[in-house]
Amino acid sequence: MNMSLLMVLPEEILALGAIALMLVAAWGGQASTRMVSIVAVAVLVGATIALTGPASYGGDAFGGLVRGDAFGAFAKVLIFGASAIAILIAPRFFAAGRGDDLRPEYPVLILLSAAGMSMMVSAGDLLTLYVGLELQSLAAYVLASFMRRDTRSAEAGLKYFVLGALASGILLYGISLVYGFSGTTLFSSIATAYGEGRSLGLTFGLVFVFAGLAFKMSAVPFHMWTPDVYEGAPTPVTTFFASAPKVAAVALSVRVAVEAMGPATDQWRQIVIFAALASIIFGAVAAIGQTNIKRLLAYSSINNVGFVLIGLAAGTQAGVAAVLFYLTVYVVMTLGSFLIVLQMKDAAGQPVESITALAGLSRTRPGLALAMAIFMFSLAGIPPMLGFNAKVAVFQAAIVAGLYPLAVVGFVASVIGAFYYLRVVKVMYIDAPAETVEGAPLAVRTDPVEGGLIAVMAAAISPIGWLGLASLGGATMVAAKALF
Repeated sequence: MNMSLLMVLPEEILALGAIALMLVAAWGGQASTRMVSIVAVAVLVGATIALTGPASYGGDAFGGLVRGDAFGAFAKVLIFGASAIAILIAPRFFAAGRGDDLRPEYPVLILLSAAGMSMMVSAGDLLTLYVGLELQSLAAYVLASFMRRDTRSAEAGLKYFVLGALASGILLYGISLVYGFSGTTLFSSIATAYGEGRSLGLTFGLVFVFAGLAFKMSAVPFHMWTPDVYEGAPTPVTTFFASAPKVAAVALSVRVAVEAMGPATDQWRQIVIFAALASIIFGAVAAIGQTNIKRLLAYSSINNVGFVLIGLAAGTQAGVAAVLFYLTVYVVMTLGSFLIVLQMKDAAGQPVESITALAGLSRTRPGLALAMAIFMFSLAGIPPMLGFNAKVAVFQAAIVAGLYPLAVVGFVASVIGAFYYLRVVKVMYIDAPAETVEGAPLAVRTDPVEGGLIAVMAAAISPIGWLGLASLGGATMVAAKALF
């Protein structure tokens, strides 16, 4: 078999699986939903197994359009895992009787989005980058508005589509500038063009490319879509948006910054530092007054992207390794937090999203309260949770790179962010149980699958997770080395 085809085996598995399941969904209708979901998870598992082959080795495929290396393989493991969880947790949410049942198109859209994200993190060319990003985005627009009878979901999908189209236009304009002034779309050749000297056109292209990528990461000042889309989209979709696409966008940005624009580090570092500080500060301050748990986690997502960008700003191998380490911990923390949100239901089984509904949770559901407290402490960066190690990693990378003011401001701003995380813990453990019009919150028993996932994730970022720090640190360093 052609070596290039072997190197894109995960993408082939996802694409063929999505096409086959789309036909099954068309013929089988609503009755095929459960079977399509199970097979979709199996397809994601198969794509993950395929990463152990040539796809994880260094090298170019299709003349440099795609890169097969450890960096891409590491990001794909996170993407495929988060995608599978988004499929597993959907049936119970849509079965709550809100007028929109789960349809077999849902897992198919997740697979198509995962295929696009897989292309993004392995892109070696600006055209591959754009095609992968658009494949991911088009599926995401439909997922955001998946509950057609829900006005919030429809509004979320429309906002995401309009702003996403604007960001895609900005990115495409930046790509055209880079191509026009470098004469190529290959990352390796673009790096050569940046290394030959300063060009005003290449500089403008760099700015527009990073602006487009910032939207996909929901970094300030291109964050405006995040709170509304997170709140309006179905919770399983929000869980997906907060994890897998975030990993893909950050990993793609790292690859573009290091491989394509490495010689222009001093230029893009200024953009990254601004976005990092603005995201950290805005995400922390804006979250303080939130009363909806999904909106709070949306601003938390913006805040965490800022910390990730601190590692990227270092522009070193240690900085990239810190980014991957932070992303791994962030995905676990975020998935766990949204799994808790999925358990927030009243006596009628309807979702409850108010933070006050968590009042007294430590007395009514002590296990859930403990898990949520672990996730909140970790997101706040409080030791001994792994969120603390993740923040230390990016700060250390910035200090080694000589970016002392960035590390200091990031550390101080993290204290602000801790306030709203600790407020959630305070509501659960100190406030009296809430009497709400929705009925007793969290009255529905936790599904065994969701409960097991919550327990595993809470354990992974608790002090128990320290047992795997050495292995995770080694894997991130190997992945980061592939870019240098």
